[in-house]
Amino acid sequence: MSLAALREALLDHGGTIADSLGSPDTVSAHTEAEADGARGAAAGTGAPQLAARGPRASGRERDYELLLEMILEGSLLHYGAPRLVRGAGPDLALLLGDQLYALGLARLAELGDIDAVGELADLISLLATAQAASDPLLADAVWQAGAAAIGWGSTPEHAAAKSRARAGDNGAAQALTAARDKVLAAGGGAPS
Repeated sequence: MSLAALREALLDHGGTIADSLGSPDTVSAHTEAEADGARGAAAGTGAPQLAARGPRASGRERDYELLLEMILEGSLLHYGAPRLVRGAGPDLALLLGDQLYALGLARLAELGDIDAVGELADLISLLATAQAASDPLLADAVWQAGAAAIGWGSTPEHAAAKSRARAGDNGAAQALTAARDKVLAAGGGAPS
């Protein structure tokens, strides 16, 4: 899925978020790369794509990818450089980021995937923890492990790793990555 699909969905939603979208020519490969580990090292390998490859998203891959792209853009409005939403001052960026979180969560709830709603809520919360600690490795691990849990389902190892992250454990990023890798290896996915 391209940023064009996300842009189209946000235009369809309308309101302030649609009014704040930059023109299509302002979205560049550089802006896509600014999403760091949540997008992955190469286009098409980030957290939204990872979750969409999972068996829990089977038959609804585009829906899962789009809603996670919404959550990703929301997090970039909060903590980084958004790819599509432009010209929002800090206060408006925070509100628009919250709106994108809500839109993504609502889409997931509409799919009836309550377990994934919980995982996505944990992802958002743990991402805030990582950002408050200025820990980009933890933020990347949160995105990747969260995407695996959304696409493949959670495991006891994933739950334990999330608890370590909540507690501020220095090994939380490694535990999240190990939990992700175990889920992907067991489910036929390849760690990214």
